[in-house]
Amino acid sequence: MSKNWSSTLRLPKSKFPPRPLPQKREQYIKQCADDFYKWQSEHRPEGEGFLLHDGPPYANGSLHSGHALNKILKDIIIRSKVQQGRRVTYIPGWDCHGLPIELKALEKSNRTDMSPVAIRKSARQLASKTVVEQMASFRTYGVMADWDKRWTTMDMAFELRQLRLFQKMVTRGLIYRKYKPVYWSPSSGSALAEAELEYNENHVSTSAYVRFPIVGDDWRQALSLEEVEGRLYAVIWTTTPWTLPANRTIAIHDELDYVILRVGDDAVIVAESLVSAVQKACYEEQELKVIRTVKGERLKSLQYRNVLRGKDAAPQPIIHGSFVSSESGSGLVHCAPGHGFDDYEVCMSLGLEGTAPVDNDGKFTEDAYPEAPERLKGISVLQGGSKAVLELLGSDILAVQSYTHKYPYDWRTKQPIIIRATAQWFADVAHIKDAALKALEDVRFVPEGGRNRLEAFVKGRSEWCISRQRAWGMPIPALYDQNGEAIMTEESIEHIISIIQERGTDAWWSDDPNDPAWILPALRDKGPLRRGTDTMDVWFDSGSSWTLQDQQADVYLEGSDQHRGWFQSSLLTRVAALTSQTPNLSTTQVGLSPFKTLITHGFTLDQAGKKMSKSLGNIISADKVMDGSLLPPLKPKKKSATAQPIKDALGPDALRLWAASSDYTRDVVLSEPVLKSVHQSLVKYRTIIKMLLGSMQENATTAPLTALDHIAIIQLKDVMEEVQKSYDNYDFQKAVSAINRWVANDLSAFYLEGLKDRLYCADGGGVLEPIFFGFLRMLAPIMPVLVEEAWDHAPAWLTEDQDILHPLRQLYSAPLIDPSRLTQDESQLKKAIPVLLTAHSAVKGALEEARIAKYVGSSLQSSVVFHVPEESMTLKMLEPLRNELEAIFVVSHVDIEAGDGAQDPSEGQEWSCQTSFEVGDENVKVWVLPPKEHKCPRCWRYVSPKEDELCKRCDDVVAAL
Repeated sequence: MSKNWSSTLRLPKSKFPPRPLPQKREQYIKQCADDFYKWQSEHRPEGEGFLLHDGPPYANGSLHSGHALNKILKDIIIRSKVQQGRRVTYIPGWDCHGLPIELKALEKSNRTDMSPVAIRKSARQLASKTVVEQMASFRTYGVMADWDKRWTTMDMAFELRQLRLFQKMVTRGLIYRKYKPVYWSPSSGSALAEAELEYNENHVSTSAYVRFPIVGDDWRQALSLEEVEGRLYAVIWTTTPWTLPANRTIAIHDELDYVILRVGDDAVIVAESLVSAVQKACYEEQELKVIRTVKGERLKSLQYRNVLRGKDAAPQPIIHGSFVSSESGSGLVHCAPGHGFDDYEVCMSLGLEGTAPVDNDGKFTEDAYPEAPERLKGISVLQGGSKAVLELLGSDILAVQSYTHKYPYDWRTKQPIIIRATAQWFADVAHIKDAALKALEDVRFVPEGGRNRLEAFVKGRSEWCISRQRAWGMPIPALYDQNGEAIMTEESIEHIISIIQERGTDAWWSDDPNDPAWILPALRDKGPLRRGTDTMDVWFDSGSSWTLQDQQADVYLEGSDQHRGWFQSSLLTRVAALTSQTPNLSTTQVGLSPFKTLITHGFTLDQAGKKMSKSLGNIISADKVMDGSLLPPLKPKKKSATAQPIKDALGPDALRLWAASSDYTRDVVLSEPVLKSVHQSLVKYRTIIKMLLGSMQENATTAPLTALDHIAIIQLKDVMEEVQKSYDNYDFQKAVSAINRWVANDLSAFYLEGLKDRLYCADGGGVLEPIFFGFLRMLAPIMPVLVEEAWDHAPAWLTEDQDILHPLRQLYSAPLIDPSRLTQDESQLKKAIPVLLTAHSAVKGALEEARIAKYVGSSLQSSVVFHVPEESMTLKMLEPLRNELEAIFVVSHVDIEAGDGAQDPSEGQEWSCQTSFEVGDENVKVWVLPPKEHKCPRCWRYVSPKEDELCKRCDDVVAAL
């Protein structure tokens, strides 16, 4: 009768669970995040610092997977730097001012008439509550940071820094107030910066062809049109008919050819290239005759009347505009300097001022139609405004059509904006643009395409509208006299800062309007002065955050949308503060950019590839990834009528591995198939860690090493070098791929498979401890919670050894094994590894054929014979390993026969499977054959002389027990 030898085997024993225990999660996160951040702050050298500056998330609502992607990528970076011996600084921040929070405050109170003081109080409470909630969520992801030093843009200290920065820009002449067109959001009731726009490709406008009568007595003579009996009209085309009341001129292009077309008794002017388009739209059933062709320059002698300005309105000029095109419309462009940027520039250059008869809510004022103000006053320009204006024009409307085109929207309210001239505060970008572009030359971009994107945004700007007409924000420290003229100097700002330090920012709104304390004594003789109500653009708020540090940040990392937002505002404010208006100064300044490396990630997408957004309702919270809600549940271990399915909750490790496995430089998909792959990898990691934890023996750390052990160390060092290089390049997806490839091929299918017999049945030796630490070092930046859990289950002889650091605290480059234990020639083994792995694959292939043919169940039921050429490279590489080939290939016997005359070993065998492989120009044949001896009942190798008898090795081991 066979004896049960299992009690004599060294089988793995570990309490490491197959899935993380929820009750332990909080403990492990605290240890690997809070405690670890504090430890590295105290133990890493101060001179080797690494600063990652946090792009502040907006304190408005719950977090989603996009927030998790951002924070986890940052955490991976700083953890990898700690492994390199750097002391990291990562202080999280929050963006707290602005419209969305203000709107929430108004919504919560269910009032629209709240005072600025009440709005600010409610908004501050909402933002403060959200910061605490978001911080708690971030910490569940295993993110380490100096949470106690967290900052917000509504902190007094931050606001004072921001005011100092603003003051410096005022002193350098980079801040000014100007009446000019800006992007205006009626839905927000405020001016917007270009960075706050998004574009709707399917916006539908009302377009119209409109004629304006040419006035005066000399147009016939000027254009030689004596034969025209009626009137002459200039035809324009516009997609914003509501701006016609603000029309001040018509622009043509001097070099274009224009034609005078007879229409009945009258005549019209259009560009020659657009005659057919105008005829099709306006005169499809009429015959048009060309009377005269003239260059645009001749039309500048004409004047016309805008009937919307009243019968007594002065004639208006026709001017040259470089922006006029011959490709669309009529070739004559209606210009309203109060409602267009090009219009404003060309009109101002000619001294033609204009107004915008539209109020803050986007409704016409009484100035829109002086003859009968009630006809337009109060009508929304975006909802009915164009129709109302066209009705007033009557027969001068030639055609009206719906026009679908790209149009700017407020990115917060998702409503269309208008261009409207108002008095706003601007930052002068034109004078610092070259310095800003120069500053980017030394910046590393990941991905590199981010450079072109950011440079394009900077190049495209000349000024930055920084004022907003809202209550919840940082006040622009300006005083105004009785005439509405602004007073703002370095001294007046300094005085206001001193009052804010004493009373707080809210006092700007809550103090009595006539309180003289806010007025610089030297200004009190200028008559009554009032405090302004404009607040700063929130991008100026967050863009000022670089002032929190006295050095360049090593890394800025945010979503790709921040090229037009925070990246740009940070760059511009720093350049403005650190340079003067003298261009040459900036070219010699080092470290002008706030960041040394700029990293951007894409948006998170759902399974259908759509960007996650609240409006689509497809946002996925990070919690659902961590608790397994997005995957099919696990089957209960015990079958019963009351058993409930179990969520496959792998905690923050699953969330973090998803982030690291993704190509974050593009948009990142979060879906069931993606998470299934993540879970498979993570379960594989846990399985291997459990095996390592249960198999490491203290006495094995001094046991002699085999060639297989040496090869495992070589493979481990190679993959660690590859992973480290990927961390340095911020290519985490490549690091994960390298780890997975090593786990699957080198570790599981090669080393551990070849080690099992020795590990369980022989001396228990090997290099499991170096592999354990090397594996955890590679995983540490991505899955610190898993590393913490693994260490918590490590054998006592490891954790109690004072010379062994916690895996998170080990330097990545620290030796994995005592060099004195490495007794074999590493260079020679490196040459042998490719040959050995090729042979290994060939043997496994032949064994698989034998399994399919049902010749064998276990690979140990076989022997292997190699036929190699005499004095071949294959022989040279395999011969030194001959004594270990059985273990490496997991078979019971291996023979190597050299020479062309070797006999076919399959002759006389019950069965055989044959294959071959190439090494250079050498052809090596491989046979898998039945075993030569009997099965050992303890180790299951077929190396026993008799049936049911121990092999010599097992007999010696058992005897020594």
